[in-house]
Amino acid sequence: MADVTLRAAYGSVVEEDGFLFIGFAEGEDADEGYVLFRQPVEGGPIWFEVSDETFGAEAAIETVTSDPQGFKVVIAPKVRAAFGFAATVAVLIGPDCEDADGALMALRAMLGPLWCE
Repeated sequence: MADVTLRAAYGSVVEEDGFLFIGFAEGEDADEGYVLFRQPVEGGPIWFEVSDETFGAEAAIETVTSDPQGFKVVIAPKVRAAFGFAATVAVLIGPDCEDADGALMALRAMLGPLWCE
């Protein structure tokens, strides 16, 4: 069981101002949960945040594992304090999640060896 669980209704991939943003959100309202991955387009460190930039850090991802329900992010121990000491974040992706396939494909490419099947 994950420390934080998000049930994604939307996935997104946006390139803006030299950065690639990949996100999954529970809904469209500002108070609904989300996860966000951000990386310079040319590569480099990945920023990861959960529902608020206060709960985010660069180089925070230890690994990401996928399963039929979605994926789970394991947060690197050295930055867990930035996430309220959460060690894992699960993103559940159901069949009604809009744009999930494209966002998952982009996320796999972004994470490279951090993504474990």
